[in-house]
Amino acid sequence: MANDEHKEDAQAAEDTAPTQEQQTEFNPATLLKQLEESQNEAREYWDKLVRSQAELENLRKRMKRDVEQAHKYALEKFAGELLPVRDSLEMGLDAAQGEADVNKIREGTELTLKMLVQAMSKHGVQELNPEGERFDPEQHQAMSMQENAELEPNTVITVMQKGYILNDRLLRPAMVIVSRAPASEPPASQDPNAG
Repeated sequence: MANDEHKEDAQAAEDTAPTQEQQTEFNPATLLKQLEESQNEAREYWDKLVRSQAELENLRKRMKRDVEQAHKYALEKFAGELLPVRDSLEMGLDAAQGEADVNKIREGTELTLKMLVQAMSKHGVQELNPEGERFDPEQHQAMSMQENAELEPNTVITVMQKGYILNDRLLRPAMVIVSRAPASEPPASQDPNAG
């Protein structure tokens, strides 16, 4: 039993004795070194944070400038495509003042219109000419309705003004006249003199 008590006392002394790690933790030189290392590490993290924030701010400014430029010059390509059309119209007007040949003026106008259609098509603008098609309120604006026995009701009879679509989005609806079924004739009134 004395042996067991001795072992227990030795074990208790070991448990309460400071370990090598615990002894070095309280060493002032070690603590100062750890403090210096921690401060250096904190400075590095602080520098990284400041640099990251500066980079983020620069990126925000650059993106804002890019968006402003995109808005400002969004139509640059389209406007460039329209310049030859304008030149052609001006040349046509100049030629029409001295020219009496209507065929040449018509030919020049047709070529100018062809240039305009190509420029618009190149930039996603498509013509909407629904004559003979079923009326679509999403793309057409009915200006009036006319009775027509030959066509199915709600068919576009006439296009008063073409519509346009820009990249699958309606730019302007087509203004149309739509067919409707003829009104049924009222029954013949009975003659009061009949017999």
